[in-house]
Amino acid sequence: MRWSEIGGERCSVARTLSVIGERWTMLVLREAFMGVRRFEEIQHRTGAARPVLSDRLRQLTEAGILRRVRYAEKPDRYEYRLTRKGVDLYPVIVSLMSWGDQHMDDGNGAPVRLTHRDCEGELSPTLSCGTCGRPVTAHDVRATTSEHR
Repeated sequence: MRWSEIGGERCSVARTLSVIGERWTMLVLREAFMGVRRFEEIQHRTGAARPVLSDRLRQLTEAGILRRVRYAEKPDRYEYRLTRKGVDLYPVIVSLMSWGDQHMDDGNGAPVRLTHRDCEGELSPTLSCGTCGRPVTAHDVRATTSEHR
């Protein structure tokens, strides 16, 4: 199977990766969650080449993760804002960040600290059971596949 065909798989991970699995895409999303909206600033902060960044922004817009909003005319200038679908990726970004802080630490501690605006408590992503609310790990979960093919 080719990478370009992965979006047609009957696998939620594969379908998700078909949209956000390219390395520059995650950095673009990181910037969007940090409030960066304009092409030049995204490019500066990610280091992506202009053609690569243009392509990623186009793909994210076509996928409904970002929306393009004009902020100036003559010449037309656009910024990129997260949609509801895009905002729903926040736990993914925070989990990746937390994993990196835990396993890819360079000895200087976490480069970014996330705190709750209301109480200033530090965030830590936790997967929990939707029924009992207890935290779970991979050892606590059973995966079953649906028979609908």
